[in-house]
Amino acid sequence: MIEHSIPAASAQRFIRAAFESQGFDAGAADKVAALMVEADLQGSDGHGIIRLPQYIKRIRAGGINKDPHIRVVREQAATALVDGDNGMGHLVVSFATELAIGKARQSGMAWVNTRMSNHAGPASLYVRRVVAEGLICLYFAVGNANHLAPWGGTELMLSTNPIAVGLPTRDEPPVILDMATTMAAYGKVKAKAKRGEMMPPGWMIDRQGQPLLDPARSAEGLLLPIGGYKGYGLALVVGLLAGTLGGAAMGRQVVDFNADHTSLTNTGQAVAVIDPAAFGDAEEFRKSADTVVRDIRSSERMSGVDRIWLPGEQSFEKHARYTAGGFPLSQGLLDELNALAQELDIEPLIQMASA
Repeated sequence: MIEHSIPAASAQRFIRAAFESQGFDAGAADKVAALMVEADLQGSDGHGIIRLPQYIKRIRAGGINKDPHIRVVREQAATALVDGDNGMGHLVVSFATELAIGKARQSGMAWVNTRMSNHAGPASLYVRRVVAEGLICLYFAVGNANHLAPWGGTELMLSTNPIAVGLPTRDEPPVILDMATTMAAYGKVKAKAKRGEMMPPGWMIDRQGQPLLDPARSAEGLLLPIGGYKGYGLALVVGLLAGTLGGAAMGRQVVDFNADHTSLTNTGQAVAVIDPAAFGDAEEFRKSADTVVRDIRSSERMSGVDRIWLPGEQSFEKHARYTAGGFPLSQGLLDELNALAQELDIEPLIQMASA
């Protein structure tokens, strides 16, 4: 399989140009582009530039508001509900995240829900923003298409409904857990399809309960939850917290944005922020977190295991490597993006990458 290394700056210029071609103002276009590239740099390739053709398709079909009035519609000292006015999810969740950071500084902790949002990329983008401020973050979201059935059922009632948690450290990389409540995020299924690869057993089954390995046939099956019925329960409560609590879509209300480019998705997310200083010395907390990280990393390993990884460490290392040398992009996806460039009358990505 042919892969190209794409410099982050080239990818960001390309994505920004694509959004600007659709009428986005320069600031909003650059904000979304930067977050999409961050996703690719940390190895979340199912949520980065691969999503651009889908976003543009929805924008052109009227499914996303290019000039949203993102605003707070309900607020107390430590809580808020943000209406995204059907804007790009990256903009809506960024707004909610900054609001939660400010409230946590004042109150010790904060919880902010969104409604009328859209797909916002990987949860860890926003968790990392909070952790960079020395704060703790929990993030919940309702996915943008249902690919999970209730335990024992076959109707797709739930999405991948991700959860992420971030904790700051002092000298070690921060602990960042970002996971779908399914065995694989659907973006990973899409990435496998783009690369022409098969899925491993355990990701999906068909409606007769048999393993489904071909990502091109994913519409015929359903994702499996992590931990069996426990993962199903987790997906349910995450959806209730991120969606139902704020008046966003959940269950049968969820719109499959892979197939429907015009209906409003009314996506919901929730950002919770905790200031460690509310519980004691924040610096001591970070030092103690470093100790735990080092103890786990240096703990006794099984035979044949070279290293024990902490959540977020591999993404941290990929980010450093890809920032220096570019992130990988398959030939098939590059062809699709350059076809999109021709359609939008913008400079092709491969030319930007080689400029």
